[in-house]
Amino acid sequence: MDKVVLITGAARGIGLATSHIFADANYQVLMLDRDQVELEKATVEVSNSTALDFDISVSGSGDEVANLICSQFGGLDALVNNAGVAQFGPIERCNSQTWREVMDTNLDGMFYLSQSLTPLLRKSQGSVVNIASISGLRASTLRIAYGTSKAAVMQLSKQQAVELGEYGIRVNCVAPGPVRTKLAMAVHTQEIIDAYHDAIPLNRYGRENEIAEVIFFLASEKASYVTGQVIAVDGGFDATGVGLPALR
Repeated sequence: MDKVVLITGAARGIGLATSHIFADANYQVLMLDRDQVELEKATVEVSNSTALDFDISVSGSGDEVANLICSQFGGLDALVNNAGVAQFGPIERCNSQTWREVMDTNLDGMFYLSQSLTPLLRKSQGSVVNIASISGLRASTLRIAYGTSKAAVMQLSKQQAVELGEYGIRVNCVAPGPVRTKLAMAVHTQEIIDAYHDAIPLNRYGRENEIAEVIFFLASEKASYVTGQVIAVDGGFDATGVGLPALR
């Protein structure tokens, strides 16, 4: 066990699935989340894991995390920026508080954490995988702040890749499509589920571990010449554009 990975938003969903895959590959897995109760439950089920109770949207948390990792683990080989929040609603109801809440975590927090950890990643010539969303590639209703934040994450990833490449740091971005999470299944009506199935060429939602496998690949040495890329893991959803499902 000679490699260390930090995964944010690790208490559930894609973050938790990704933690399992890194643990199975003998990484020391640092699982960061602001939901302390769920995080403690998650670290129990993930071997070789350590819980980091932080909220990346809080100013200064990036430096705190970097100092902790440096002092307790000596270095960092991979960073998976998965933490994110979603606020859905029409444009006219997106007030400054809602906009700020989404941006503080999805964009600002991701940037400042990555910036704080860059010296450690530079030493290891490590890798970064930022998690965006298909909503950053394909606009839809009720996602003005969320979709905009995720589009910004994609551009942030390219900027990081271009600037940090000289240090040997690779940066890539994964844009998940509809994923069968507990939350999605709780809020998606049967009508929404059927509509997604019709619009996705593979005719189904993705699974959390399917997203996690791509994240792990991009963070690993198997992707040693891949950087600055946005990979949609979406069953072909983005490829269909706005065409009618029956005519795709």
